[in-house]
Amino acid sequence: MSNRILLVEDDQSFGAVLKDYLTINNFEVTLATDGEIGLKEFTEKEFDICIFDVMMPKKDGFSLAEDVKKIDKNTPIIFLTARNMREDILKGYQLGADDYITKPFDTELLLYKIKAILQRSAVLENEDQEQFKISNIFFDSMLRQLRVGENEYKLSPKENELLKLLCIHRNDFMPRDLALRKIWKKENYFTARSMDVYIAKLRKLLKDDEGLEIINVHGEGFRLLVKNP
Repeated sequence: MSNRILLVEDDQSFGAVLKDYLTINNFEVTLATDGEIGLKEFTEKEFDICIFDVMMPKKDGFSLAEDVKKIDKNTPIIFLTARNMREDILKGYQLGADDYITKPFDTELLLYKIKAILQRSAVLENEDQEQFKISNIFFDSMLRQLRVGENEYKLSPKENELLKLLCIHRNDFMPRDLALRKIWKKENYFTARSMDVYIAKLRKLLKDDEGLEIINVHGEGFRLLVKNP
């Protein structure tokens, strides 16, 4: 069953193009052209995620998000806006936004972000998983042991946590900020560079398995591509 998206965008041309792109990528999209129509759609149907433009007539995206959260506080929301003001971004997150994207943006990146947000619940369910058999590797996160073919490695705590996140997200987008918050407990220039070092270490450990590749996704995160499931 396709995931259902409520897209509220007052630019009808842009909204139609974005709706078509998401539909092609197997989402069921309802497009509303202002906040009042968007709220009516939300109250009458069920959606897995909402994408709201911020600057709209009748009811802006922030007001719409407040109304939506009163109805269902667990509904994920992504804000789209041409404004890159710090105050707006902070307000969006204070309202419970899962992401805030400034226009113009890469639609493929938006797609990855949508998938990552939708996958979070699945990730929470899989966090207790300790062993992974993927391609030609066997990974035991409890023991911090990685076997690649005939070679065995003892991972450091951060290598272990990072590889576990990649395995849980395998073949999907793992946001950089998610890993930084979960493993490094803070997000800044130094922790980001530290994470890059650990990604390089994991790539080196996995290089003998041609069925696996850690891909950098637009500088926003990573994807553990499994060529041989």
